[in-house]
Amino acid sequence: MKYPVVLHTDDGVRYGVTVPDLPGCFSAGDTLEQALQNVVEAIELHLEGLTEDGGEVPQPSPLSEHVSNPDYAGGVWALVEVDTARFDGKAEKINITLPRRLLARVDEYARARGMTRSGFLAQAAQQAMRG
Repeated sequence: MKYPVVLHTDDGVRYGVTVPDLPGCFSAGDTLEQALQNVVEAIELHLEGLTEDGGEVPQPSPLSEHVSNPDYAGGVWALVEVDTARFDGKAEKINITLPRRLLARVDEYARARGMTRSGFLAQAAQQAMRG
């Protein structure tokens, strides 16, 4: 999942980073690269706390929803990739029934993209539920 982040600097060297979609989640770094690495860790810790308390992983908003916010004026925007799969809980084996031809198409589609059947079905379900 890609979260938009905004970086600010007062001296052009050290950066503070805010994650608009996760109130209270922020980080910093002595370089731009370090700031971006550190904010991924901050997001993961934030999400871990949310899910341990029974909450859901918030979906990131489109960058366009944040750029006009005056709180972030003068900042540099970036998108950071965060693997949120570990916050989905333990995998469970299920038994489902699908028409044979559909199952063959699912397998072909998943294989062509280097995915497993389960991985593809999970991804498709998540996308469908996001709307």
